[in-house]
Amino acid sequence: MKVYLISLAAGLLVGLIYAVINVRSPAPPAIALIGLLGMLIGEQVPPIVKRLIGNQPVSVSWLRQECAPKITGVEPIPKETSSAAASQPGDRV
Repeated sequence: MKVYLISLAAGLLVGLIYAVINVRSPAPPAIALIGLLGMLIGEQVPPIVKRLIGNQPVSVSWLRQECAPKITGVEPIPKETSSAAASQPGDRV
């Protein structure tokens, strides 16, 4: 959460500086966000190419485990935790 607050603060600071020097942002917000998404997705191309060159499979589970967290910023659920989360400590078997 701290990283998000720092990012928000940096964005507010840049916006304030732009307003003080009377400069418009270089790109409309929607276009800028789509560009950032493209950058995040583009960063995942080299690991995929490396796996293909090394004759390693590029499966959906590998993409979810390795690429999706880097694009979404959400950590994957470890396999041990996901099965442990299904049964709560108070559950009877």
